[in-house]
Amino acid sequence: MAADTSVDILQKVLENEILQTTKVVEEHLDAEIQKLDQMDEDELERLKQRRLEALKKSQQQKQEERSTSVIVTIREWLSKGHGEYREIPSERDFFQEVKESKNVVCHFYRDTTFRCQIMDKHLTVLAKKHIETKFLKLNAEKSPFLCERLRIKVIPTLALIKDGKTQDYVVGFTDLGNTDDFTTETLEWRLGCADVINYSGNLMDPPFQSQKKYGTSFTKVDKKTIRGKIYDSDSDDD
Repeated sequence: MAADTSVDILQKVLENEILQTTKVVEEHLDAEIQKLDQMDEDELERLKQRRLEALKKSQQQKQEERSTSVIVTIREWLSKGHGEYREIPSERDFFQEVKESKNVVCHFYRDTTFRCQIMDKHLTVLAKKHIETKFLKLNAEKSPFLCERLRIKVIPTLALIKDGKTQDYVVGFTDLGNTDDFTTETLEWRLGCADVINYSGNLMDPPFQSQKKYGTSFTKVDKKTIRGKIYDSDSDDD
């Protein structure tokens, strides 16, 4: 009986607290409504303006915070070597560079391969445009361990790396229209398919200048198919 009595008392106390809280809220709302009812049109207009100004100030503050965050991120990227296409001297440097950046494009090249110079030209442009990604080049003859580990047999080859792991490759110019005259936009599209850059175009519509010129029969490209390609060649793409 004593336990039942305690429960009843506790229940009544809780009910009373809820009633009191509800009463306070209702009184506050009634006071606000009465206050609004007593305002004339000029006062209501001033109240409206104050609220609009407060809203604008809040939005401006949020925008400034976002802008500050973007600036900090860009400065961090630049401090890590983003924004320029540069050569790294050794395999050891490769691992360090990849470790500190989320998105990396590394061009494995050879001085005697002319098409590597073509790739250099386009990567120089893209490095400045896509500072969210680090663009590097590494001499394949000075990195035999990496070439063997990544199974790089065709020069030029781009290793596309996300979060420290090689996710995809651009081997020779096969995915770029099978021509030396591919555009920077075509390479940009290909990197976008691998999600290694922030691509703003339509991935299902490759920007080939002339499909007849390139001798290719496809007009639409499956993003998943591109990422899933496996390349294995014993000869250089000279």
